[in-house]
Amino acid sequence: MGLRQFAQETPEKAAFIVAETGVVTTYDELDKSINQYAQFFRQQGLQIAAGVAFSIENCVEIMKICGGANRSGLYYTPLSTYLSAEESAYIVKDSGARIYICSARYAERGARIAGILGDSVRYFSFGGDIDGYVALEDIVTSMPAEPIADETKGQDLLYSSGTTGQPKGVKVALTGEPPELIQPTGWAVIHLYGYSKDTIYLSPAPLYHAAPLRFTGIPIAVGGTSVIMQKFDPESALQYLEKYQCTHSQWVPTMLVRMLKLPKEVRESYDVSNLQVAIHASAPCPIAVKEQMIEWWGEKIYEYYAGSEGNGFCAISSAEWLAHKGSVGRPLYGAIHILDDAGAELPVGKPGAIFFEGGTDFEYLNDAKKTASAHNAKGWSTLGDIGYLDADGYLYLSDRKAYMIITGGVNVYPQETENLLVMHPAVEDVAVFGIPDDDFGEQVKAVVQLRDPALAGEAMEQELIEYCRARLSHIKCPRTVDFSAELPRQATGKLYKRLLRDKYWKEAKSG
Repeated sequence: MGLRQFAQETPEKAAFIVAETGVVTTYDELDKSINQYAQFFRQQGLQIAAGVAFSIENCVEIMKICGGANRSGLYYTPLSTYLSAEESAYIVKDSGARIYICSARYAERGARIAGILGDSVRYFSFGGDIDGYVALEDIVTSMPAEPIADETKGQDLLYSSGTTGQPKGVKVALTGEPPELIQPTGWAVIHLYGYSKDTIYLSPAPLYHAAPLRFTGIPIAVGGTSVIMQKFDPESALQYLEKYQCTHSQWVPTMLVRMLKLPKEVRESYDVSNLQVAIHASAPCPIAVKEQMIEWWGEKIYEYYAGSEGNGFCAISSAEWLAHKGSVGRPLYGAIHILDDAGAELPVGKPGAIFFEGGTDFEYLNDAKKTASAHNAKGWSTLGDIGYLDADGYLYLSDRKAYMIITGGVNVYPQETENLLVMHPAVEDVAVFGIPDDDFGEQVKAVVQLRDPALAGEAMEQELIEYCRARLSHIKCPRTVDFSAELPRQATGKLYKRLLRDKYWKEAKSG
């Protein structure tokens, strides 16, 4: 099966719906548009393994561009719309993209990108005019709606968020297979979460991120419907679950927190009983948050742990999680090994670097050193996370290795402290990291975004410190708390903790 066959059998069925507007793209319309994009890429001289990059707000056009690139055997790279011109230009150049598409919403940034990259790239605008760009829509809609002659499967080329350094592209080799062939790992996910032609999937997150992009396409592969939110809002998300009778959805923990912090009467005013599967991923979820979500929605909460690299995939159901609270599951594929700094395997319950054996082979584009550092001599690979296994083989995440705090010779993983602080009723968001300390090397620091900024001050700082100390070992608790109007967090839920941490370390060095 696949999009093309569904377009023939159910041409008028909704493939995509824009949540805010209700605008529908049918299977027939989607199939023809994807063919036109494939024709456009060939007309522009892009042959198999060439690249295209784009910066576009959440809309169906993203899925059409990716679909056309996939049928053309291209690498396609969506860029975060939060990136600066310089950051965007770096990724476009590093990815080797021959075409860059920019939404007119980001016209000023797009013009600066063209100024940086010059004539090494061809520039096309979407949704309006940009200086130096060619309007995309008229060209694409003038292309034939028939398949290109040399269809072959393309591949996304996705970049890390850059939370711990310069973003790097995760490159997986092209297979030469037909473009609509679903890989075994894809079928595993389809069966795991029960996707079918009756699936109505709500996607509340930006499509430039790996999970939303890939999971939004899965319902189309089996004849279902995806509902795309242009921007996440906690109450609107509940409204769309009810309005479109969604059966499946995917979230990041910060979204769950914000829905839970809606007034009870608001939460209970929406009927989400049609929901069968609510998946969450991207970051560790505080235990208290997940307990409350299961109490609210029932045992429909599913979690997985994976990366753009595709080197492993762990999954856990609500029932399993209730018996192994805090776990991200057991491997669906890719055997797990927990290793110390010397590469030796660690016993049950002992945290160390998480390595996967098996899974998709990958490389970090143009960075042989980073690729090598993500693999060991046995060929096992890591995403850079720290965690441990329990006696039943369930994996628990501690934190990113790069975020570990060493204070007085003791390793502190800030995720645990963040998970606690975010549950304080006054807290909207929080970041915990290490800052220089003359006596202990590092001390624990918290930067907090309050729900009511007027509460910021010494009294609230002391309240949050005492809140932690009443529930955690004092060494894990912040010595000081600063307040910020907003933390640098992506809409995907990823926190740019490096930006916060670097500021304090630079100030310490200059002082």
